[in-house]
Amino acid sequence: MQTMNPGSSRTVYRTCPLCEACCGLAIDVDGDRVLQVRPDEEDVFSHGFVCPKGIAVAEIHNDPDRVRTPLRRTPTGDFEEISWDDALRITGERLSETRRRFGRDAVAVYYGNPIIHNHGALTLRKALLHALGTHNVFSAGSQDTSPRFATSYHVFGSSVLTPVADVDRCTYFLCVGANPVVSNGSAMTAPNIRGRLRAIQERGGKVVVVDPRRTETARLADEYVAIRPGGDAALLLAMVRILIDRRLVDEDVVGRCSVGWPKVQAALQGLDVRAAAAFCAVPLATIERLAVELVEAEAGVAYSRVGTCNNRYGTLATYATDLLNIAAGRLGREGGWMFPTPAFDATLITRLPGGDGHDRWRSRVRGLPETVGDLPAACLAEEIETAGDGQIHALLTFAGNPVLSTPNGRRLAGALDRLDFMVSIDLYVNETTRHADIILPPAWTLAEDHVDLLMGSFATRNFARWSPAVVAPGAGEKADWEILLDIIRRLGGGPMGDRFLDPVIGVFEKLGYRWHPTHMAALLLRVGPHGDRFLPWKKGLKMKDLREAAHGIDLGPLKPGLQRIQHRGKRARLDAAPLLAALDAFLADLRGYTAARDELLLIGRRELRTCNSWIHNAPSMVSGRERCLLYVNPEDAARAGLSDGDVARLDSKAHSGPVKVHVTDEICPGVVSLPHGWGHAEAAPWQSVAGAHPGVSANDWTDDQDVELVVGQSILNGVPVRLSAAA
Repeated sequence: MQTMNPGSSRTVYRTCPLCEACCGLAIDVDGDRVLQVRPDEEDVFSHGFVCPKGIAVAEIHNDPDRVRTPLRRTPTGDFEEISWDDALRITGERLSETRRRFGRDAVAVYYGNPIIHNHGALTLRKALLHALGTHNVFSAGSQDTSPRFATSYHVFGSSVLTPVADVDRCTYFLCVGANPVVSNGSAMTAPNIRGRLRAIQERGGKVVVVDPRRTETARLADEYVAIRPGGDAALLLAMVRILIDRRLVDEDVVGRCSVGWPKVQAALQGLDVRAAAAFCAVPLATIERLAVELVEAEAGVAYSRVGTCNNRYGTLATYATDLLNIAAGRLGREGGWMFPTPAFDATLITRLPGGDGHDRWRSRVRGLPETVGDLPAACLAEEIETAGDGQIHALLTFAGNPVLSTPNGRRLAGALDRLDFMVSIDLYVNETTRHADIILPPAWTLAEDHVDLLMGSFATRNFARWSPAVVAPGAGEKADWEILLDIIRRLGGGPMGDRFLDPVIGVFEKLGYRWHPTHMAALLLRVGPHGDRFLPWKKGLKMKDLREAAHGIDLGPLKPGLQRIQHRGKRARLDAAPLLAALDAFLADLRGYTAARDELLLIGRRELRTCNSWIHNAPSMVSGRERCLLYVNPEDAARAGLSDGDVARLDSKAHSGPVKVHVTDEICPGVVSLPHGWGHAEAAPWQSVAGAHPGVSANDWTDDQDVELVVGQSILNGVPVRLSAAA
């Protein structure tokens, strides 16, 4: 445990833990008191950029509403403090009892998004799942990233091997279904993306944004193209077909970088580009022009993300993004669709715990497929409610709030009350953890060191960084990994999740060795692409190098080539059966499509001061204008008899409820938009700030029974709704 000297003023440099951008922070500290958080001007990656969320980390760390000691839920629904010994003993006993009575799949696990910024929890993921032996594993990633994971697995050979747009060298940036100015990149680690996009324009390039909403990114683009929600696959596939028809595809280049292209060409002969244009509501002339501009640009690249992922054709649209970049000859080329060379090899990290794959098993009730070891969160409620072998009786959540982040959250909230036991590792009593029998609070990130194990795999420039703890843990506080490891051991497991290695670790521990996740990170660094691989004649990065580089280590721009592809021959595989089947299914849907009259579709929205559902208790994150509003186009508002500021009634198949309206031409006609992550009324007794700004949960209106074909992900964009004046 680290000890800080009282009265010792200092500045600690570390990574922001709140989003994928990995901005560098300079944190001024006096003893264990955080005085100020500011951007690290010398950070090798972010160069002094930080968004408002990064500055708010001190508010979260010091939040008086944060849970500091273990809690047990009382029969009245309140919580009482208990000791760590009692809390961990009860947790171990109840999980073991559930597994003994009902079988291994009776215990489920749900991971929230913060795990990707927590190397301690990541390195213990395999150990926890091995100790439990369950297939019932769910995560926030199954709500917005499974299409990307599955596509990468089939096309490039690893779920976490994702090409990124080389924005620092491209001259034509086509951005579809993404808002990187707000997200700071997603599956594209790129701090100050606003500045990076402006640099494209300054070097004579062009930025094009395709979205149902004129987003913050669209406002700075050279061109904004409106699209019907769910139309991304139609747009992107039509662009590929146009390149084929105009003989703008270099067959030799495509053949050198991929296999299966003839099957794709044959399948695309069944695509009617005029029907595709009607389906996505983008003029065919515009689609043709964009395709030609992309391929003729000196360094063009197409990028898509969350809006593309979580609609009805999410996996197909993600696959189509890869196809378009490959057809345009941009895979592995400077300024194009490139693979980072990270310090930590995420393909190895994922493969070691057996997490890499797609459709290796399916959910019990509906038969939905796993992706990267996770089942779709859309089936969590039914797996709790439905009796029979494999029914979920106990649940462990880690830094997650599925009541707000999964579809039909009200149904899930009711299902959680039917569990025999629930334990949550979390900072807050929130909409999900209020159902837990035990809450185990971690010391949180500023009291732990940190290593970026995953984000380098999505970075627009190669870098590496180790972050020291900023403050010492409070009396009796435990790190996330210490809590997880205690539970694992009570279940009869060890830190490696391996029946041969764990006894070896046990012998070393008797000799005074203490397992630590940073030791694991040090090993992964040395066997990674920039490490010495433990060869005495080879130079390479070691953890000592990272510790000595307070502002990180710059490992250079992305390298051209296809050497990171995991398939034999280092070529992308374009003819994977699930992807071609999805293409065939879409073509059949397209042939039967007719535009619905007065169609109104609900989409999500990112907010700069929001990190999913969990930082709304920081005052600076909810100050200023009201943010949880339904954006409605003036035409649709007039049709419903609504004015700006009115409270309307929004109806979907899953839910009917009131929502406050903001009338704006920022949103396309036929589309309405709610931001994700709100709906804090149920947590108000425990979160005073969030409770005063509750908003509504967009996922109350989404249908957990309506899922995407390939990965079973919830359809969160393009949800049919009706809008009317509130009664």
